[in-house]
Amino acid sequence: MVWLVGYCSLLAAVICRPLASSGYLLVRDAVSTPRSHVTDATLGLGDLAPRAVPQDWFLALCSAIIDGGVVVKLLIVAAVLLAGVGYGRMALRLVPGCGLAGALAAATVAVWNPFVVERLMQGQWSLLLGYAMLGWVVVLTRDLSVEFSGTKVIRLGSAAAVAGLTPTGALLAIIVAAVTLRTRDLRTWCGAALVALIACLPWLTAAALGSGGATSDPGGAQAFAARAEPGLSTIGSLAGLGGIWNAQAVPDTRTTLWAVVATVALLAVVAAGLPALWRRRRIALYRSLFVLAAVVLVVATLEATAPGLAVMRAGIDHVPGFGLLRDGQKWVALVIPFYALSAAAGIRSARRYVPAGFATAIAIVLVIAPLPDVITTGPASLGSTLRPVHYPGDFAVVAGMIPADSGDVVILPDGMLRQYTFAHGQPTLDPLPRMLRADVLQTGALTIDGHDVDATDGRAAAAHRALAAGATPQQLAELGVGWVILESGGPMADSTTDSLRHLQLHYAGPELIVYRIPGPVIHRASTVDRVLAWLAHSLWLALLLSGPALAVAGRLRRRSRQSLPGSTGRTPRHR
Repeated sequence: MVWLVGYCSLLAAVICRPLASSGYLLVRDAVSTPRSHVTDATLGLGDLAPRAVPQDWFLALCSAIIDGGVVVKLLIVAAVLLAGVGYGRMALRLVPGCGLAGALAAATVAVWNPFVVERLMQGQWSLLLGYAMLGWVVVLTRDLSVEFSGTKVIRLGSAAAVAGLTPTGALLAIIVAAVTLRTRDLRTWCGAALVALIACLPWLTAAALGSGGATSDPGGAQAFAARAEPGLSTIGSLAGLGGIWNAQAVPDTRTTLWAVVATVALLAVVAAGLPALWRRRRIALYRSLFVLAAVVLVVATLEATAPGLAVMRAGIDHVPGFGLLRDGQKWVALVIPFYALSAAAGIRSARRYVPAGFATAIAIVLVIAPLPDVITTGPASLGSTLRPVHYPGDFAVVAGMIPADSGDVVILPDGMLRQYTFAHGQPTLDPLPRMLRADVLQTGALTIDGHDVDATDGRAAAAHRALAAGATPQQLAELGVGWVILESGGPMADSTTDSLRHLQLHYAGPELIVYRIPGPVIHRASTVDRVLAWLAHSLWLALLLSGPALAVAGRLRRRSRQSLPGSTGRTPRHR
């Protein structure tokens, strides 16, 4: 196990090396700030769908103790490390005879692949934490299937809570647990269901109490559909763990016919273990993970077809929460457990013909060499994307001047995306709402391929319409607006200054201009809603911390027994 952790630490160091420089991650969905604050929006009680619940709340708590930029970097490193160790440990436990060599091959397949690289380039580090926990969940559900105990249930719940930092991660963990839990014991299923509910409680509570719509924009179905890479069909791209919807978050080598070479090499490593797993097909766990992988690949492919898009648009428009399914490629995470097991089984089979170390070296080369974008510094490589930035002084000044109780904030131009020059020109979510103590009225609009999706029609939309129409300060105050901020830097800023001519200028800097609106009507979530949201988040955090606490307590008990005079470290047998 020590060698596995050391090897995975090396992989994590190589993959995450761009984060070693000072600054804050600001690229696409990844937004880190020096400090963030717990607001109604952070708890999921605002106008937007709770997609970042409980992530934003957790970061707000952590950044009160540790710099928020450091927290996000540590979580990214932890995601990569936990993925490698988790899938490697899964191979050791579930593929008898694969040994350390098989575990290293499984860890390499799980960590060094297009899915991980593309999601890092997209900035979805919290999704990768959910992905990282799937190997742990498989092992924990297997242990729980063999014998029920409250401790095992809590450990499974802790892993699900880590994955539940984002709603998609929680669902990934729940699906894997449901597929791999093999028992007729009602207590086991009830315990697993309870901890799964707690792992999802923050965003379920936010969805029930918040004012954000339960359904998404049907136009997002086309925008977030999986893509076929050069020389590959959609299912081929997905089977090679690529095909993310955003073409700008794709490494250079996946934009050419080299994608075919990389996919064939990866699938060769996976296919090497299929005969061995097929001979053990009566083992329910292997069969379940294979069926899960096959279903995910087929369904994600069908989602990108014309009939599939029609079904997705109808579901998104009418079924609450259906929008979670629209990014078909992210569900490819559910394929990795079977891929990792198959890679380990291939090493075990190869040991009959060549030394295990040689077979592992070949497998590692076949996985790593076709994806050099992790190491290179090309225009669309991991190194050029994950470059930390430094915020201009305006952001700290404005964050310090706006209190929590003097009205909500509207940021112009409308929309969630920005493209700052200080952020290397990368498109990114606006970091300012995470820096302010006050709630920011955001419509949630995302511009993808020239089309706006996910815009809401609540108080935020009304405030933006009023500003565009040149509303008076009194009209804005009645909507609860106490501050208007114009982001003047970056190519995404628009000419909105004419609609602000009636407002009182409060601060003018090179990047941000702030207007003050006196006497705003204060809008807050009710005390009951806040208490319920805090309770849901606190239960989730307690479940998350319970697993590490049990591990530490168990290790201390073992050391205490071993330190007793005459103790052999074994539990005595009673006759």
